[in-house]
Amino acid sequence: MTWWAQFRSFDVPSRMLMINQFGINVGFYMLMPYLAGYLAGPLGLAAWAVGLVLGVRNFSQQGMFIVGGTLADRLGYKPLIVAGCLLRTGGFALLVVAQSLPAILIASAATGFAGALFNPAVRAYLASNAGDRRVEAFAMFNIFYQAGILLGPLIGLALIAFDFRVTALGAAVVFGALTVAQLFALPQHRGGAHARGTSIRQDWRMVVTNRSFVLFSAAMIGSYVLSFQVYLALPLQASMLLPNAQSALVASLFVVSGLVAVAGQLRITRWFAARWGPGRSLVIGMMILACAFVPLTVVPDGERFGVVPAVLALVASAGLLAVGSAAIFPFEMDTVVSLSGGELVATHYGFYNTIVGVGILIGNLATGSILSAGQRIGVAEILWGALILVGVLAAVAIDRLDRTGRLQRREPASATDVATER
Repeated sequence: MTWWAQFRSFDVPSRMLMINQFGINVGFYMLMPYLAGYLAGPLGLAAWAVGLVLGVRNFSQQGMFIVGGTLADRLGYKPLIVAGCLLRTGGFALLVVAQSLPAILIASAATGFAGALFNPAVRAYLASNAGDRRVEAFAMFNIFYQAGILLGPLIGLALIAFDFRVTALGAAVVFGALTVAQLFALPQHRGGAHARGTSIRQDWRMVVTNRSFVLFSAAMIGSYVLSFQVYLALPLQASMLLPNAQSALVASLFVVSGLVAVAGQLRITRWFAARWGPGRSLVIGMMILACAFVPLTVVPDGERFGVVPAVLALVASAGLLAVGSAAIFPFEMDTVVSLSGGELVATHYGFYNTIVGVGILIGNLATGSILSAGQRIGVAEILWGALILVGVLAAVAIDRLDRTGRLQRREPASATDVATER
């Protein structure tokens, strides 16, 4: 079955959510890769201010996923999706006219919090709507997700040739269109918190006392730390290998990642699903992520075998990261729903994203520290070896959870049981 036939096999709300995610990523990635350059260049902000703006954006999203997921379960998925798109429209529109640091911080916080509103809601809505086809639905969802990441920076690159504010305006228009489309075309879908008759505190307690879910979330931090290196360690490696052509090399890494995901996602998911269950697929996908850094361990710089082999190793690593991520994503999303027992799905996604977000922050700090240490002592491969170790440990942790049955579907607690807990 072609990807188009697979896409058409889902109902209208599911297709709307996939297209919506494509638009979200197009609008986001046509602007965000160029924001730091605009802040430090035309606006002349100091490096600490640029870091503050980007940090506020990240925290307002990662730190608020819990809030977004909880609200989605209580108010319904559609209102949170619409509200998130509308808020990001306003945030990007503010960037068009913002000239002062306070205004830019407000815009940055708005764009981040917008993601916290719609991300858990979109995933919970899709999971609920897809039913037994969750793995297939999330595989198709990831195709649209990655296609947006692939196309967004290219559109932004074309618009930024005129002015960054034109790019910001274009991103605002994209999210404005998404707001209208979701408002009128997406059916309402309520979460389950009101039906349960529980308080927010009781809902959160149910999530944090779900030991299997918390352990799975902690184990999956390794996946996010490794896959995030396409934004951190790989571009830094590119700058060291080809300082005069860094942008072109980094762009090629994103193209490779996007093409692998778009062209191979369905085949990868079908191949894994036909041979292994979700748990084994997650373990093997994690090992692929770990192996992605083997080429860079063998060719850690341009001095050992030359610049061309080093560049090829870098591109190979990006490709393997894309394969591993494609293998993991559908089963990861499905496992979150299974461990929730179908209860408070958006809240579980919110907690999950917050946990891995904290892990990414710690992982990025560690990555930067190890990279600096490796450069000081002249052992460039120390970072890549450390990342391989992270992947292996994460794979072992997930394998342990799978073998002990902790990745199996959780029986939902009754509303009466939860409501009586104090």
